Amino acid sequence: MMSETKLEAKEFLVPEETYMTSGIHIGTTQKNSTMKKFVYKVRNDGLYVLNINQTDERIRIVAKMLARYEPEDILVVSTRIYGKKPVSVFSKTIGTKYISERYVPGTLTNPHLKGFMEPKIIFLTDPAADSQILKEAVSIGIPVVSICDTNNDTNYIDLVIPANNKGRRALAIIYWLLAREIFMVQKKINSYDEFELTIEDFEASL
Repeated sequence: MMSETKLEAKEFLVPEETYMTSGIHIGTTQKNSTMKKFVYKVRNDGLYVLNINQTDERIRIVAKMLARYEPEDILVVSTRIYGKKPVSVFSKTIGTKYISERYVPGTLTNPHLKGFMEPKIIFLTDPAADSQILKEAVSIGIPVVSICDTNNDTNYIDLVIPANNKGRRALAIIYWLLAREIFMVQKKINSYDEFELTIEDFEASL
């Protein structure tokens, strides 16, 4: 019987080994109750492990959702250091707005503020690190999609991608896959081979 974390390799967006070596499934030593359904097991060292089946599935779902929006109506955010480059490359590839530096409170709620934005959907790298923008988005009813690790509270997240949102390689793969999938959904490419950017193009430097 196949383990619940296993799928045939061809069913994944990338070979299973690529997911595993990136650490995309390795969570933290904390498990928020709202993330319980995405957790596969806890390792001997106390780290919770996420189910990569669900990670892969949610990347596909989120790509299809984002592909329905005009790029300029999407705001992608990461104030985490390893998320800055993948967010920047993703946003420039797709054409979305993005914030990869310190978030200025009121950017979503104060029309008089320089840099005021009115996105129709927000994509967060980490709802804990990006908590101020999450709070503002929720207060004015903007849908929020987020990468969530095992320790994240997902109560105010409309759609979760369960994954390691702190790892350099993990974040690069997530944003690379999302960009590639969006291009496929929008018929900008007809096969994965046509997507010219690599995971390394999205990966932050050490």
